[in-house]
Amino acid sequence: MPIQLIAMDIDGTLLDSRARLPEENARAIAEAAARGIEIVIVTGRRFDFARSTAEALAGDLHLIVNNGALIKSKSGATHYRMLLPVAVARQALDATPGFWREAAVVFDRSAKNQLFFAHVDFDDPVRGPYFRRNREFIAEASPLTACLNGEDPIQVMYAGPCATIRAAMRALEALPLAGEFSLSLAEYEHRNLSILDVLQRGVTKGAGLREWARQRGIPRENVMAIGDNWNDREMLEFAGLPIVMANSVAELKSRGWRVTLSNDECGVAHAIRAYALNGLDRGTGAS
Repeated sequence: MPIQLIAMDIDGTLLDSRARLPEENARAIAEAAARGIEIVIVTGRRFDFARSTAEALAGDLHLIVNNGALIKSKSGATHYRMLLPVAVARQALDATPGFWREAAVVFDRSAKNQLFFAHVDFDDPVRGPYFRRNREFIAEASPLTACLNGEDPIQVMYAGPCATIRAAMRALEALPLAGEFSLSLAEYEHRNLSILDVLQRGVTKGAGLREWARQRGIPRENVMAIGDNWNDREMLEFAGLPIVMANSVAELKSRGWRVTLSNDECGVAHAIRAYALNGLDRGTGAS
């Protein structure tokens, strides 16, 4: 069946390893949009951090952000929202005090006070560049739970070295309330960076993509998805045509899904042209 919707991750997929948008990827996306194929960005980034990438692409595309918790138009209109209950967010933080240095609380707000950290150091060698890029959106709260004043956040987020965030994940999975939230993990071992999100129960990139396809009346068989990391797994499982990046985590490449080129080789453009525009055989296996 013809592809009607292409869903793609940003980091490690659409962008190269230097976080740049390859012109070849942008051209292929423009070609697909011109052929009437809907483009959807599906990312762990929050909306304002993903928006600049979306604005560099042709077409009136939409964004599924925060690992599936929100769906927004490029202009910022909200089409779907699944927030983390404030009580669950507080319990998750209360249970992980040893990881507050790596933690943040993220809210769905228009500008100021979207992200709260226990401490912000703009000169931090690892986190400083992120803090500086997002200066207008971040704030401090001491203790971190002080920002939970009754409004449901989108998520609690932990970011730091892979081993540290894996330990935080094990601590959260062992909690009695673990069934009340979802965990979404992205790992970049070459950078020794992991990002773990605590989201409302049932929230994943796959669930967000399923909801958007339902709203658009597009069968899953006509959906193509491209990803590279752990948090893309449910999105790839939902899509009728899942495509894995060559630079993907090994587990995704073991699933029998088609494998495109790496993010430094314009793998998104290759996949779009091979499977959506040229309509090649869509069986499983590597390309």
